[in-house]
Amino acid sequence: MERRSAMDAVRMRIGMAISLGLLKPGERLPDQVDVALGLSVSPITARRALASLAEQGVVVRRRGRAGGTFVADAPPLDVLAELSASPAESQAANRLVDRRLLFECAVTPYAAVNATTEQLDEMERLTKEMAGAGDWSYYHRMDEQFHQLVGTASCLDTAVEVYHQTLAELYDYFIPYPIEKLHKSNLDHIELVASVRAGQVEEAVEISRKHVDILHRTMFMGLAKDQT
Repeated sequence: MERRSAMDAVRMRIGMAISLGLLKPGERLPDQVDVALGLSVSPITARRALASLAEQGVVVRRRGRAGGTFVADAPPLDVLAELSASPAESQAANRLVDRRLLFECAVTPYAAVNATTEQLDEMERLTKEMAGAGDWSYYHRMDEQFHQLVGTASCLDTAVEVYHQTLAELYDYFIPYPIEKLHKSNLDHIELVASVRAGQVEEAVEISRKHVDILHRTMFMGLAKDQT
């Protein structure tokens, strides 16, 4: 990702979601502001990326009350083939998952001990926001806030900053996902809050470990491997 422009990274993330069947033909994308927020880029970057994908026939843009940006019925396969992650990018994503896994298992037990009632209530509120999310963009934003709060609640001082940085780097690789699958992932968040609130340290750590470890198989590098 570091060698791609921000616009090309957005193009790749949307293109891969289409290639992997996570975004279906005819599916409406969130508006460009929400695309920007969901993929952690500027609105200008999102607008340029969507315009470029439209020029290549990957998405179509329609005007009017029922308008918006939609996945093309038959996106050009050659273009989608170009919008794929390199082996180096997949390896980098896997390394970030491993790094986050170590951090998650480190911050969770401290969060179970140090989280305030207010922080726990906010975590629970975020799980409810994710449960009611109607698209991947809003879900991703709430998800990031949730995990940042778990890190903050650990009270591990400067180590929290490194954890947050790892989260941010990994989120740069996240791609649009069907909201139904994201709602299922949110069940882990709900269980984690319940365990942390009950002070069940070992159970909370195991929930966090499984929640992150599955990214090896559910992020694009695992999904792409399954299709080969």
